[in-house]
Amino acid sequence: MPNAKMFKALNEQITFEYYSSYMYLSMSAFFADLGLPGCSHWMRLQADEELLHAHKFFDFLLNRGEKVILQGIETPPNTWKDALDAFQATLKHEQLVTSRINALVELAFTSKDYASHTFLQWFISEQVEEESTVTNIISQLKLIKGDGHGLLLIDRDLGLRQAGTTTDTPA
Repeated sequence: MPNAKMFKALNEQITFEYYSSYMYLSMSAFFADLGLPGCSHWMRLQADEELLHAHKFFDFLLNRGEKVILQGIETPPNTWKDALDAFQATLKHEQLVTSRINALVELAFTSKDYASHTFLQWFISEQVEEESTVTNIISQLKLIKGDGHGLLLIDRDLGLRQAGTTTDTPA
């Protein structure tokens, strides 16, 4: 039997994934304004990845014969103190995404919606990778303590990220 509460929550997650994309696009513009094209590129790819996540939820609902209901997207922030602050905001956001995915998994489990439960497992693994990647970038930004040369090296390395990956972080 279809679970209206589950499908409503999945629709809400679509909107949240679009917001995530919008936020990372805002961060991309922020980094471009700072003259950090590698960070801008990394965030642009992050924005693209969030769109793909939204589309996964979108397609899942359609494949289940459910109605997709798109909602308005909140305006994201557009300034941060510096690169470290922006990546710390990224980690905080990814932790929020993780908590939302976990709540969806719990709802699927308690609703005995095994198809949704199985679908969401990919997102659980994805969030572990997302948080780990951003935590590593933050650690490196903290190590350089605002040193311009170090920031330029991190920026260069982040610019090497290719579409479909989050693990191309500085070594």
